[in-house]
Amino acid sequence: MRLEKCWFCSSTVYPGHGIQFVRNDAKIFRFCRSKCHKNFKMKRNPRKVKWTKAYRRLHGKDMTQDSTFEFERKRNRPERYDRNLTENTLKAIKTIDKVRSARQDRHHAQRMKGKKSKEQMEAKKELEQQIHMVKAPSVFQHEPHLAMPKLKVKVSQQQLEENHAMEE
Repeated sequence: MRLEKCWFCSSTVYPGHGIQFVRNDAKIFRFCRSKCHKNFKMKRNPRKVKWTKAYRRLHGKDMTQDSTFEFERKRNRPERYDRNLTENTLKAIKTIDKVRSARQDRHHAQRMKGKKSKEQMEAKKELEQQIHMVKAPSVFQHEPHLAMPKLKVKVSQQQLEENHAMEE
């Protein structure tokens, strides 16, 4: 079973799925869905379309240069079966997965590093712009009609005893 890559978005095209377009010069383009095929026919550049993997790689959203991706490369040379080599390879795959997930976590943390300070700056800017809508506590003392009305709530004796018991 051969899994192909979509020419436009780089996602996996499974057997029996997608569309194949053959140009006059016999170049084959495989697409995972009609969305990719239509964008190709409209001559859109996948590096400029935000949902493609090419855009994400180009703009630093995904990890691109990582040695763990080397193991996924397609190799068309036949290899002789060796039980020890296969066992070592399977052990190596587990460690490679751990290394890759750790690197992805670091990459994600690095990308999100400045987000908290950026959100604080945006909140501060919005507060500065909308400060006229916030009333100071001294205004409520001088103009009591602006204050929130005090609500009376009936509390049963049993609830009071339960709250008092929880506090102790």
